[in-house]
Amino acid sequence: MVRITPADVGKRVSVRRLEASGGRSEKFTDTVGVLTSWTDGVLMITRRNGESVRIAENSVVAAKVVPAAPARRRGPAASYEELARVGARGWQPVESERLGQWELRAASGFTRRANSVLPLGDPGLPLDAALDAVRRWYGERGLPAYVQTATGAEGTQELLCAELERRGWVREVSAEVWTGALAPVADRAEGAGVTLAREADEAWLARYQRKGVSEVALRVLGTGPSVWFATVPGDTGDAAAPPAAIGRCVVDGRWAGFAAVEVDPARRRAGLATEVMAALARRALDEGASAAWLQVETDNEGARALYAALGFTPHHTYHHYRAPDAPDERRGRA
Repeated sequence: MVRITPADVGKRVSVRRLEASGGRSEKFTDTVGVLTSWTDGVLMITRRNGESVRIAENSVVAAKVVPAAPARRRGPAASYEELARVGARGWQPVESERLGQWELRAASGFTRRANSVLPLGDPGLPLDAALDAVRRWYGERGLPAYVQTATGAEGTQELLCAELERRGWVREVSAEVWTGALAPVADRAEGAGVTLAREADEAWLARYQRKGVSEVALRVLGTGPSVWFATVPGDTGDAAAPPAAIGRCVVDGRWAGFAAVEVDPARRRAGLATEVMAALARRALDEGASAAWLQVETDNEGARALYAALGFTPHHTYHHYRAPDAPDERRGRA
């Protein structure tokens, strides 16, 4: 039975449709996601990963509204908005301005996270006027206009994603936010060879994958309520050798956010990333944190396997939408 109508736009639904697969054969296909539009006989559903699926109304054989987000079996409970605000405090721009409940952020182009709009509520203007204001603000700074959105959890922004796509904004470099309990990470390794510091020194920066780190980048890296940098020394016979591994952690209340966990390619699969995260996790526990979060790109299989082994699970997917007339030269990691 089809138990949804156009009035259910904005709700999470499960839709079964009948597809012809060639010849006389037919098959059923199920799609779960947020119903973002239903116009001219076509349903648009946005899946957890941000993918939009178009379904002809006349192919639907069954449909129903389902709970807003799947039940989480393990890990800390958290809303999307809570994690978005924690993440923003842990990677702060050099300049920001409010547009209603949207935050416009800029840092001379160093990462999309620090150079995009974080829309957590009403911008106080109709959407087209708000997007025009966003373009002007970034254009004045010589930057492409980006809007950071999220899909796949309760309170995420599937409707906004659909509206941006209808206006020609381009989705780039989706990644996932994973969460987990902090104590199991701290218990995984001794971390005896890891040193912790409040600032990123030259050795740490020598291992950091973003080469040519500017003064602006250093300001972004050093921002957050309580920031720690971890280093595992490299070749002990060469004082100038880059570290074998590094990592960054920001402690913010109950949360510890991990980032920049990088290992010398020649020393991977030796447990160094776990050592780094364990040392940072113990320091975060000492400061009162109990939960952890991190960001991982969808195609980074090695990192995903490591984080899963440490007890992390996906919470939501986030995306950066670029204005259709913005230049492409800043493509890369989020």
